[in-house]
Amino acid sequence: MNTLLVLLGPTGVGKTALSIEIAQRLETPVISADSRQLYKDLVIGTAAPDANQLAQVKHFMVGTLALADYYSASQYEEEVMALLAELYKKHNMVVLTGGSMMYIDAICKGIDEIPTVTPAIRKVVWDEYEKDGLQPLLEELKEKDAAHYEEVDRANYKRVIHAVEICRMANRPYSSFRTRQIKKRPFQIIKIGLTRPREELCARINERVDRMMDAGLLEEARKVYPFRSFNSLNTVGYKELFLYLDGTWSLDMAIEKIKRNTRVYARKQITWFKRDQEIHWFHPDDREAVCSFMERMKLQS
Repeated sequence: MNTLLVLLGPTGVGKTALSIEIAQRLETPVISADSRQLYKDLVIGTAAPDANQLAQVKHFMVGTLALADYYSASQYEEEVMALLAELYKKHNMVVLTGGSMMYIDAICKGIDEIPTVTPAIRKVVWDEYEKDGLQPLLEELKEKDAAHYEEVDRANYKRVIHAVEICRMANRPYSSFRTRQIKKRPFQIIKIGLTRPREELCARINERVDRMMDAGLLEEARKVYPFRSFNSLNTVGYKELFLYLDGTWSLDMAIEKIKRNTRVYARKQITWFKRDQEIHWFHPDDREAVCSFMERMKLQS
């Protein structure tokens, strides 16, 4: 039976190196499940695989989009499912790795069929948000979709805006599209989670941010600064450096904020993943245990 090996975990835990080692053992490619590594101009800040790593193993869903491109978890589901159908003609196991929770769920569980928002509606809603803030959109969501208003994270402006976009686009509540039914997949899914003690992970995150700065993250942020309004750049690393480039923060403050916000994001990832009872957890340094488990699963597939 064809198998999808999902290697997941919080940012900075060590997924990339291990995913390459596993893919080499299996002689199979790697599909990225990182929503920001899709953008070709965000190499350093997203810790995308470097040229050497890309040469070791064939990667998909890395560096395929321009900053202005709109992309969603539903598009990711459609493209990766089509890609898997082709890859399974040559491989009976494929590696999917990343930390974007929605993208992993899109492949493992499926995304509800929600209509694609037109660029015109998206521009209008975002213009309203930038002009008047979030409160008017929250009030509109409460009126048009009280059920979703009660459950949405009202501080997460992207989710509120998206829900309002769908309400306007379809002229019906956003919640009416959310069936939450898990789609049956034509392949076996095995999930391997990577975890480290909190202090160890925090130290790695701090060190990684320092390495990114040494590698040229500030220069990368400076290049994309003119496009800071794009949704692709609404992410940790760039947002903080934009405030430095604005003159609002010192560089030291921006770097410390990147470290802090990355640690906060890692905690959110861990909380999300811990709810999934199908994940088999390992320390990333225990490579032999991971590979032994993988080999057992391979024999059973």
